[in-house]
Amino acid sequence: MNKHMTNSTIPITIIEPKKGWIPVDLKEIWNYRELLYFLTKREIQVRYKQTVLGGLWAIIQPVFTMIVFTLFFGRLARIPSDGIPYPIFVYAGLLPWTYFANALSSSGNSLVGSANLISKVYFPRIIIPGSTSLAGLLDFFVAMIVLFAMMIYYQFVPGIGILLFPFLIGLTFLCAVGVGLWLSALNVQYRDIRYAIPFIIQLWMFVSPVIYPVSMVPQKYQWALALNPMGGVINAYRASLLGHLPVDWFLLGISTVIILIIFTSGMYYFRRMEKTFADVV
Repeated sequence: MNKHMTNSTIPITIIEPKKGWIPVDLKEIWNYRELLYFLTKREIQVRYKQTVLGGLWAIIQPVFTMIVFTLFFGRLARIPSDGIPYPIFVYAGLLPWTYFANALSSSGNSLVGSANLISKVYFPRIIIPGSTSLAGLLDFFVAMIVLFAMMIYYQFVPGIGILLFPFLIGLTFLCAVGVGLWLSALNVQYRDIRYAIPFIIQLWMFVSPVIYPVSMVPQKYQWALALNPMGGVINAYRASLLGHLPVDWFLLGISTVIILIIFTSGMYYFRRMEKTFADVV
């Protein structure tokens, strides 16, 4: 930012984009916290505006998906579930996955959907994909009610591993934000991304242990499953909530490292491309 003086001694401020890596200004984001709150609230309201069932869709989507998966994969394909009832097994995996998939779909298209706002007003652009990921957490916690009811029905009592649950939510959020930053920034440059997102989500689910246990993969190849950041996380969710198996710290550790890499690289790419958003979007 440069300041020049005219003949009338009126200062003129010229805003120029910085070169290279632009660090995230946490203080600036904090100053715009009210905007983050507003965009998150708007995302929630728009999602269920003019719907008959409203917030019940947060429960209907994972519940009906669980029923379909139970019938086809649990009953017909007879996929094992580590000795626990398949409905609660698959639902415990669907909870984090549904949140993650919805967050990717929303955040990936968030910048393009907010083109008018981006081109007219300055604010930290990271707030836009961040608000969509925050809004999805409400659906996640609402859908947890069904899991608690199933745990009571099937008589599952979580052990000490339940203390890991908040950490897993944080990891899932970071993963959703990190991938969302990549997709949203790429979507501004290449509009093909909007069509590729549903395809990516569909393939990603089948390479994640949502409908099958990690034990189906040979022991020597299980580390490769954790290279999928949601692989070790979903497995840890089941261990934390259901307590049927100990937490696989090795798989969770690999997934944690991958998530941090995705989040950091997503921030880098997003901040690098942010200065062109208003011109391209």
